Amino acid sequence: MTPDFQQYADPPFRIRPFSAYIGPVMSKLTHWRDLHGTYFAGATALVTGGAGFIGSHLALALNDLGARVAVLDDLSGGSDPAALPPGVEFVRGSILDQPLVAKLTAGKTYVFHQAALGSVPRSVEQPRRFHETNATGTLNVLEAARAAGVMRVMFAASSSAYGDNPTLPKVEAMPTAPRSPYAANKVACEALMQAYAASYGLDTACLRYFNIFGPRQSADNAYAAVIAAFAKALLAGKAPIIHGDGDQSRDFTYVDNAVHANLLAARCPRKLEGTLINVAIGKRVTVNELAAKMALLLGRSHLQAAHGPDRAGDVKHSLADLTVARQLLGYQPIVDFDRGLDVTVQWYQSAL
Repeated sequence: MTPDFQQYADPPFRIRPFSAYIGPVMSKLTHWRDLHGTYFAGATALVTGGAGFIGSHLALALNDLGARVAVLDDLSGGSDPAALPPGVEFVRGSILDQPLVAKLTAGKTYVFHQAALGSVPRSVEQPRRFHETNATGTLNVLEAARAAGVMRVMFAASSSAYGDNPTLPKVEAMPTAPRSPYAANKVACEALMQAYAASYGLDTACLRYFNIFGPRQSADNAYAAVIAAFAKALLAGKAPIIHGDGDQSRDFTYVDNAVHANLLAARCPRKLEGTLINVAIGKRVTVNELAAKMALLLGRSHLQAAHGPDRAGDVKHSLADLTVARQLLGYQPIVDFDRGLDVTVQWYQSAL
């Protein structure tokens, strides 16, 4: 690796020992070698956004499996490189930096493209910034991967592409109907993945994540995902705030399932050519049910959720059909919702 890599970020980012991020519960939940053996031993991988929530879990799994992993992250989303284990190389930088992306991609077998600006409501407020980072940044990653002869690019797509189509479950063949700039960015990136596969022979996969949650998901900003936001409120002795009536439902998916899907996509023996693949558990939980479950797990059942106005760009219901993932990748969820929620709540209890 080049000398430009650094193991940790510069101050003011808070550095904690890696053991503080995995802990005994997390380290035993999924044994990656039992699932993937030695397939990734000696492989080289770049994880963009790899100091963030999903990316750091993916980098950890690849490292456990014997891959040589590099991480690119600009830390703009509150990521913390101390979540990365020893042996994973880290460089602080942006996917908008074309020379840097090209340098980090050179010599890599796989690229796991997780970097993006997240949050539907924030994208409504900042559409141009989201487009430039998410769409143009993805173009930079694809150009670098094409030049480097990467075997396959795995893209973190989103179930937000389905919009508010009332049909359940969501099937990949449905037309897209983005209701926010964030969703539109993700749809545009899916099109780029398919175009690069068709035009240049760069193999790609689009993994449509459904409401991924788990340890290390940030609760420290106004756009925090619902489980992180609920945990922060409940642990502070406050009632969680539900946007809308709470009857909206989501296919909440523990993060190890997303990691597993990425690894299966990388391993797939056939060309994927930008195929759209739902990644979820296949179970629908309402936000009201979620709030009640979390309050019970945290011993805060007396804290009844309060309700606020709906959020712009949100969809009412989300549930994945997993037929494509099963048939193409051999994917099955490895951690169910209740087990994942229990582990996640335990982590927030120790971290917040």
